[in-house]
Amino acid sequence: MNLNQVTIPSLNVEKATAFYKTLGLILIVDALPRYVRFECPNGDSTLSIHKVDTLQNGDGISLYFEVENIEETVKTLKQKGITFTTNILEQTWLWNEVHLYDLDNNKIIIFHAGENRKNPPWRIN
Repeated sequence: MNLNQVTIPSLNVEKATAFYKTLGLILIVDALPRYVRFECPNGDSTLSIHKVDTLQNGDGISLYFEVENIEETVKTLKQKGITFTTNILEQTWLWNEVHLYDLDNNKIIIFHAGENRKNPPWRIN
């Protein structure tokens, strides 16, 4: 089994499309104003956004995007106007990550874990 597609809700798919293009995702399906699909520049995963009239209350979706060089990625995105809610954090689970929110309050974590993402020292066999 391979998780290859995630769909998130948005009140304004046009604005969400611009935001995710700024993050570097590649638009592959354009059914604006109700739906779009992106592919990530690395790997085979895709992300879709669909129009909703209301968003759910409370904690929403968290999206994790792994990058090879987190410092350079953050620098580049800041130059494009992206605002982060944290500085780069060195987590106890051996990942470096930075947090931000999209326009619909979905949490985004940009991180680098390398080998530790799937093979941390405490992995069970």
